[in-house]
Amino acid sequence: MIQPVDATTTNSFLPMVSVVVPIYNGEADLPELINCLRSQTYPQDRVEYLLVDNNSSDRTLSLLKAAAENFPVIKVLSENQIQSSYAARNTGIRAALGEIIAFTDADCHPQPQWLHSLIQPFSEPNVVIVAGEIAALAGDSILEKHAEHQETLSQKHTLANSFCAYGQTANLAIRRLVFTKAGLFRPYLTTGGDADICWRILRSNLGQLEFAPDAIIQHRHRATFQELESQWRRYGRSNRYLHELHGVELMPKITGKDYSYRLARWLLKELPKNILQAIAGKATLVDLLNTPIGLFTARARFAGQREAKLPENAKNIDWL
Repeated sequence: MIQPVDATTTNSFLPMVSVVVPIYNGEADLPELINCLRSQTYPQDRVEYLLVDNNSSDRTLSLLKAAAENFPVIKVLSENQIQSSYAARNTGIRAALGEIIAFTDADCHPQPQWLHSLIQPFSEPNVVIVAGEIAALAGDSILEKHAEHQETLSQKHTLANSFCAYGQTANLAIRRLVFTKAGLFRPYLTTGGDADICWRILRSNLGQLEFAPDAIIQHRHRATFQELESQWRRYGRSNRYLHELHGVELMPKITGKDYSYRLARWLLKELPKNILQAIAGKATLVDLLNTPIGLFTARARFAGQREAKLPENAKNIDWL
């Protein structure tokens, strides 16, 4: 069982850390990301930020170089051969000097104590993976509020995975030594690589995974149905890829009868009840629309799973 770790118990533990961030066309996200990295409480002489441009077509690379001039602990790298965030992460890992490799994404907002809290569990030698928490940035749309209510991006879902626990690379740290034994990310994989790397490490009995709940990054939820569909189709593709790589169970087919039953139950039972609760101030629009939005995401996820086929080269594992 994964136990939360109190990050305040070993505050003197300050190993050298390399933070790897893959970036593709991240021009809009870079100013806030750089501000968040500059605000980290982890000592600057014990950290390097490896920002890896993944063949961006906007001003990402020039903005990264400008940021590095003003903030010396930033190092700018490029991965132009393979269009994949996992290939970009591998480029960062190979260049890393730290004994701990931490990961986040360009559109994430790490809180000031993020890195310090994420690293503390590694004071225990048997800990090789640490996952921090992913919280929602405040959003105005009903879809953002629904995702926040469901805690869609929270690590509690992946840490409780029925096949094997894992952490999402939006907020994850791995001891560098285990990459020499388990390999790096699969560079041609386009989704599911965070689960894959964690499972290869954990199922090889290379160490333990711990959860650092105070290591918080914030992430904005999808605000439109188009973005939401794309997100859940990607989750479906991940299901298929991980099924082929690790044998995990696929999402069962959702029939028209299933949809009809759920919608009828919503219209005849859930909706009237929630309307009454809304009148009494005990429910919101999010509560009223929970079922149809959930059916929309389930359908998108199944469509992604049904249509996906793992490319042969996505089975390849890179090595240090």
